[in-house]
Amino acid sequence: MRDHSDLQSMNERSLAQQAAVRRATFSPSEKKTLRPFSIWEISQFMFDVPADTLRKRLADDPSLPQGVVEEDGRQRWFSLAEINELRRRLRFRGKSLLPKRPPGRAVRVAVSNFKGGVGKTVVAHHLANAAALDGYRVLAIDFDPQATLTHSMGLVEIKEWNTVWGIMCRDLCREADRIVAAYDDPADCPYPSSDELPQDVQSIGSQRAQDFIQKTAWPTIDIIPSCANAAFVEFASAQYRALHKAWSFFGCISRYLDELPEDQYDIIIFDCPPAIGYQSLNAAFAADILYVPSGPGYWEYDSTTSYLGQLGDALEDISTGFSAIAEDAGIRLPKRFDDIRLLMTRFEASNSLHVAMMDAFQNVFGADVCRNAIEMTRAVEQSGRFQQSVYEQDYRQMTRETWKRARQSFDAAYSEFRDTVLRAWEKRGSAEGGEA
Repeated sequence: MRDHSDLQSMNERSLAQQAAVRRATFSPSEKKTLRPFSIWEISQFMFDVPADTLRKRLADDPSLPQGVVEEDGRQRWFSLAEINELRRRLRFRGKSLLPKRPPGRAVRVAVSNFKGGVGKTVVAHHLANAAALDGYRVLAIDFDPQATLTHSMGLVEIKEWNTVWGIMCRDLCREADRIVAAYDDPADCPYPSSDELPQDVQSIGSQRAQDFIQKTAWPTIDIIPSCANAAFVEFASAQYRALHKAWSFFGCISRYLDELPEDQYDIIIFDCPPAIGYQSLNAAFAADILYVPSGPGYWEYDSTTSYLGQLGDALEDISTGFSAIAEDAGIRLPKRFDDIRLLMTRFEASNSLHVAMMDAFQNVFGADVCRNAIEMTRAVEQSGRFQQSVYEQDYRQMTRETWKRARQSFDAAYSEFRDTVLRAWEKRGSAEGGEA
């Protein structure tokens, strides 16, 4: 006979091996580093200028970052920090290289679906990397206990109190004290204050908002990580909800992000778990845009259909069942998104089934389906295998055309994503201006 201790022992053995695999995946120093980028990449994929034009500008102004030249003198390589300095200082044809950034707080995008294997993390990872290469400052939030995005960003040793679970515990403490303070006599409050909550919750309640944010190998991408031990957050959250029935548990992340300085980030991307629970509902309530990746098969279509229906039902239930506590907590119901987009992943244009499924998605969802699917290529397959995005892969390690095709696929999807983000940004700015 076997019990919970066997499961725990198996988990410990697996975690030990998992750590060894992750260390082997990254550099020998056990720390992931971001590769440099060539003038060819910068000119063709980032600045959209001829490489010779960029070389001439660098030669004319030695004060500009000059990168590192290969020993044979044939190629020059730049760090992302150097690329961003070039963005700030150079103009071509009178045009700035800085990305468009309307005023207001960062736009928040949740990448979410039921089905595992449809590429949620791959999409979140690549969108974050593409946005960073485009000059934006990005915060990634890993809601998934599998922590694949966290590991892909180079973080391997994370404690559960540094994850979304920690933010939820902190929020419960703050909300508990806010609710008690609303009573003329605290003794009349039927709900517990923070010092009456479990000790593990109290120990996190005093953390600052910035304490949950960690650096990655990318200088302009930060992350709120996840870890395997955070898998119990659904069970713990249900317990805390039972302890404090006036806690608007679905608003934790939204309240947390509202604390961050408005100009700290430009885009915030959530990688959500393949389920509808406390974490995914928090992501949905905090998001301005919902991005739903789906593979090109029937089961992915079926799962996407179920996900949309069940998320809609859950949001409706919260809107009707929690309206009183939401209003008290300053949360607007019903939850409204600036946009909802469906993105086809693992797509092969030569596969008639894939083409048929894309047609089915477009027939049902119309303009909500992204025009540019993520193509399945060798570079994309390696992305998941080696925990490196296409942008992080060195094109010299494969044929340049293979890498270029994968990059162009993600660039097209990112360009559409950026347009969606900018529309939401401008719409929100117009709405706020109208209210003023």
